[in-house]
Amino acid sequence: MPLPQKKRWVSMAKGLVLGALFTSFLLLLYSYAVPPLHAGLASTRTPEGTAPCSPAPGEPEALTPANGSAGGCQPRRNIVFMKTHKTASSTLLNILFRFGQKHGLKFAFPNGRNDFDYPAFFARSLVQDYRPGACFNIICNHMRFHYDEVRGLVPPNATFITVLRDPARLFESSFHYFGSVVPFTWKLSGRDKLAEFLQDPDRYYDPNGYNAHYLRNLLFFDLGYDSGLDPGNPQVQEHILEVERRFHLVLLQEYFDESLVLLKDLLCWELEDVLYFKLNARRASAVPRLSGDLYRRATAWNVLDARLYRHFNASFWRKVEAFGRERMAREVAALRLANERMRRICIDGGRAVDAAAIQDSAMQPWQPLGAKSILGYNLKKSIGQRHAQLCRRMLTPEIQYLMDLGVNLWVTKLWKLIRDFLRW
Repeated sequence: MPLPQKKRWVSMAKGLVLGALFTSFLLLLYSYAVPPLHAGLASTRTPEGTAPCSPAPGEPEALTPANGSAGGCQPRRNIVFMKTHKTASSTLLNILFRFGQKHGLKFAFPNGRNDFDYPAFFARSLVQDYRPGACFNIICNHMRFHYDEVRGLVPPNATFITVLRDPARLFESSFHYFGSVVPFTWKLSGRDKLAEFLQDPDRYYDPNGYNAHYLRNLLFFDLGYDSGLDPGNPQVQEHILEVERRFHLVLLQEYFDESLVLLKDLLCWELEDVLYFKLNARRASAVPRLSGDLYRRATAWNVLDARLYRHFNASFWRKVEAFGRERMAREVAALRLANERMRRICIDGGRAVDAAAIQDSAMQPWQPLGAKSILGYNLKKSIGQRHAQLCRRMLTPEIQYLMDLGVNLWVTKLWKLIRDFLRW
């Protein structure tokens, strides 16, 4: 064998060995950092006898049923946001980060990662620096919801919110974002893996497979319920009604501006508090739209989420009617006008750009494995003192914002170093 060719093979062999060692190390680390997916509720609960949240003296004890801004209300500062996946939740998270930071509120943050050991159920003990009896203003990172554990961390007057999305569109987004880390999708060989999967999902889907929860009834799963329930099981409707009882507002991704207007009214916030730029969005070329037949198949595959979405779509529009259609139109227009003004003030070029075009690493969003499909922004170089801080905060991606807020993200940082080294 010629010497140059031999050296090339030796180099390739070393690379493969090094990659295998790093992968083994990563899997070992992950096995310690991530609890088993099917851990039961009993194994994740804080031990009995743990003191519940003890609110500070003088804290109001009840949420007023109608907290509209016209009634001289007080801004709500105790908020639980059940952050669902692929629902514009990162954008809403940024709004909560900014509000909490502006008012010096106390967040319940995860420890080591940017989620509460998802996909295991949430437990109070997962909160960074948790002590029995500790009380927090805002909980908003990804978790698998466990109402009793969350309830014990916030005052009795806390407002519970979450956001839903059309299940077929959510499934499409989840499939493209998480598909590469769901091993049973590796069997799909066609160019359009999503279409191939939806033609016969039962052929490929393994409910016990690693990360399988991302690809069926993800909303139901995130909210803490069994995503594999038979659609005819009475528990399905019971769970939906339970969500309605527990959450003061369920936002809809497709009507995000209207949702924010309702949220602003419920929380008695100012318009500036709900300004936003769309974060964690995919570039257009990475967003294939489902056809009529595939859309129907995706909806049928995610039938529990479809029932959940239909229920809260109906209740959402009842809230809009109660709020007033004309009033809603005026406030949505005001929100969009204010957002447009901030876009001109803050964003270099006035639009989101591909990851490769982002100049500041502090503005670089987290990317799905094996792709750089998530857009980000470049901050204008010269912004007036009045808007400089707000612009930066509005454009800062989730991971960097968490670090700015002092969250310990050692697992996330290590995972990023390994991904960067292996160019994943």
